[in-house]
Amino acid sequence: MTIKSKLDSKTLQKTALVMALGLFATGVAKSQDTVKDAVSLYPPDAKPGECYAKVLVPAKYDVVSEKVLKREASDKITVIPAKFEWVEERILVKEAGESIEVLPTKYRWVEERVMVEPATTRLVPVPAQFETVTERVLDRPEQTSWKKGRGPIERIDGNTGEILCLVVEPATYKTISRTVVKTPASTRQIDVPPVYKTVRKQVVETPAEVVKKATQAEYSTIRVRKMVEPPKENRVSLPAEFQTVTKRVKVSNERMSWQPILCETNVNAEVVARIQRALDTKGFSPGDIDGVLGSATLSAVEAYQRANNLARGGVTMETLESLKVDLR
Repeated sequence: MTIKSKLDSKTLQKTALVMALGLFATGVAKSQDTVKDAVSLYPPDAKPGECYAKVLVPAKYDVVSEKVLKREASDKITVIPAKFEWVEERILVKEAGESIEVLPTKYRWVEERVMVEPATTRLVPVPAQFETVTERVLDRPEQTSWKKGRGPIERIDGNTGEILCLVVEPATYKTISRTVVKTPASTRQIDVPPVYKTVRKQVVETPAEVVKKATQAEYSTIRVRKMVEPPKENRVSLPAEFQTVTKRVKVSNERMSWQPILCETNVNAEVVARIQRALDTKGFSPGDIDGVLGSATLSAVEAYQRANNLARGGVTMETLESLKVDLR
């Protein structure tokens, strides 16, 4: 490759870089239409060889410390609690009064002879009474009959006559027994006495009654906590207390301003590579570390400027100082 071709390549690279920086600055400036600060048409006090861009300078804040009242003067009140001790105390449990008692009816068992059947009369048949009597009665009356007899002359043979005697036979009697009515049948009246039975039953011995009794008061001894010293109040005056607070105070509003930026006279691939490495170290990825100021690197630059409240609209010298990138 000839020296002329090298120069032409470097020139083209610078031209592309300048165009990218210009477009980036113009885009940021157009996006801030709300900023109304008047900006001069050209950068003031510009020197030959310098590049300027119209950048958005964010609002500036200062951190100031201020002494403020934390707590007003007041009184601290400490309450000393009361003191107690355990004591024995006799207390009334039940007042004296009058009780009413109902005495129930008292009964006792007694035996009593009660009539279960009254006295009556009834007719009782009296049977006839008989007796056996013995009686001698004629069995055969007296009679005469012929009987053979014997005389002084005996019969010599059978041809002689027979002796017959007319004999009187006395009457015969016999004894017979027979039942005869001694007392004929009859009826008689009998008095039936009443029938009694002994039973047990309850009888009132003492009727129910209401008895009034006087009752005595009842006391009990218990242990109680008794206050021996009342609570006290201890008052201490506390002075006002102040504290120092730190706050951010705006010292300037957001505005547009001409500021020097990188251009074809002060940037090269080595400087761009240093910028890319510094952004990557800070945690803002610029893409490949290739020394080319492409869109990824410019996006990382803007993100870094927003995070650190730096002017946005180009790779400003303020940004290079913050990243500690040397142009030499």
